[in-house]
Parts: sequence; C-alpha cells; structure tokens
Amino acid sequence: MSDNHLIVGAGPIGRHVAALLADRGSQVTVVSRSGRSTGIDGVQHLALDASDADALARAADGTDYLYNCANPTDYTQWERVWPPLAASLLSAAERSGAVYAITGTLYPYGPVDGPISEGRPDAATDHKGILRAKMWAEARAAHDAGRIRAVEIRGSDYMGLGVGGNGHISRLVPAALQGKRVTMMGRTDLPHTFTDVADGARTLVAAAEDPGAHGRVWHVPSNAPVTQAQALTDVLASVGRPPVRISSLRGAGLAAVALAVPFMREMREIIYQWERPYVLDDAAARARFGIIPTPWEEVCRRTAQG
Repeated sequence: MSDNHLIVGAGPIGRHVAALLADRGSQVTVVSRSGRSTGIDGVQHLALDASDADALARAADGTDYLYNCANPTDYTQWERVWPPLAASLLSAAERSGAVYAITGTLYPYGPVDGPISEGRPDAATDHKGILRAKMWAEARAAHDAGRIRAVEIRGSDYMGLGVGGNGHISRLVPAALQGKRVTMMGRTDLPHTFTDVADGARTLVAAAEDPGAHGRVWHVPSNAPVTQAQALTDVLASVGRPPVRISSLRGAGLAAVALAVPFMREMREIIYQWERPYVLDDAAARARFGIIPTPWEEVCRRTAQG
C-alpha cells in the first residue's frame, strides 16, 4: 500500500497528524517556512514557502496525501496570505494527484441558530468566513470537475495538547494555573462545543483515506458542549487546581478595545460565536468513521499540560 503523506503547516493540527501517521509507520514530511523539527521520530521536515506553487508541487510529487494544516495566526493578514497559499495547495494537489485534505473552520457558516450540521449553507458575512468559504468552494469545484480529490474537516474551538495560544481556553490556562483572574470574550454562560485537537487530526486522516468521504465537509466528533467558564474550571480541576475569577469582554468594552487593537477588531467580527449557543452536530462523522471523541477529562488534562 502506498503511504506517503505531505503536511503543510507545523501548528497543533499538523503536528498531531504527523505524530499519528508516523506512529503507524507512514512516510511523513512536514512543510513549514522554517523547516524546524517537530521533534516527532520518523518525520522529515522541509523548509518551504508553501505559497510558491512550483516549489510545493515539486515537494508533493509522488505523495499520496496532501494535508492543508496551515493556520496564519494574524487575522489581519488573511486577505494577503491565504489566497496565494490556497491556490498553491490546489495546484499541488492537481499536479501530484494526491488527495487534498483540508483542515477547515466553522467560520464559513457565519452566525447560526441551533446545532451546526454539515447541511448548513456557508453564509458568512465577515471577511474571514467569506474567505474560508471561498477556499472550500474552489476545492469542491475542482473535485466535482474531476481535477482533484478533496475533503474538508471542520472542528470547533480546539483544546488539548499543544494548542496553547491558539485556543480560547488554553490561552488562559497559564494565568489560571497561577490563580489569576482571566478575561473571556463574549458570554461565559452559554453552551459551546470544544474540539480536541488530536480528534481533529484523527478525523482529517480518516476522511483523507476514505474515498467515499471525499467531496464534502465533515465535522470533527467532539464532546458535549459546556460553557466557557465550565471548560476552564474543568481544566483546572483536572490537575487539582481551584476555579478562578472570570471577567467577560463584550459589548461596549469589546468595541473600545477593538478601536485600538487590530486583532480585537477581527475577533469582534466573529463574537457571535460567544454571544449565543454554539453547538456542533458531529453525527455524520461519528457514523462514517466510527470516531468517538477523547473523553472530556482527558481533553482537560491535556489542555492543562500546555
């Protein structure tokens, strides 16, 4: 069986995908700008600007699976960074013949009422959601035209090992472990789905390797929703620490901060995720792939570990 995997992005999802594949003996290469080692035994590393279509196509030559695990963390730069990167990944998938597996987000759906299932239209109104929706639409169109084989997974806010500053809950953990008050965006008392990053990796690989799963979006199997406040409290309890005081940044306070901080302006555009229940429907992926989410207590312990 051919088993050659090229992962673009060495962030939390990319590292977990690499570890999962390497552990079973697959041939794995992780592409990042720096080429810095992930520290995972058996994984090769390549320094490359993945937005260089020719360079990425050369790296993908002979690979069986191409994973988009990139995550430009500066939201203010998405309009500049994502289009050439997405175009390069599509080109590399078409030129190599590799299955193209995308780590997506829930942003394309925009504001929602009720559980979020894959049957919902991509109806975002903010520029980040519109951009991610366009990326999937272009990949789906290429798939439908027979030019590539593509699939996308979407998880909710990530928790777990290695998420760190990339997660709404995990970014608060270092201060909370010291007993300090923390600030959360939006309401802290509404049900919200949190996804374990390792479960995201498991779902991405399963979807990539299942030909019958291609051509559509799948939601990552996740634990039952909890409030932001409860999620942080559970993380602390998992390592024997007491709850901390929690402040909420929303409304006029958030608007004032957003005037001065560009990143917070970007976050304000998607504050709807924290101002109403935000619950993921993952039934389709559970049934298709047989994936059960990592037990919540373990997710919390992993998040506390950093």
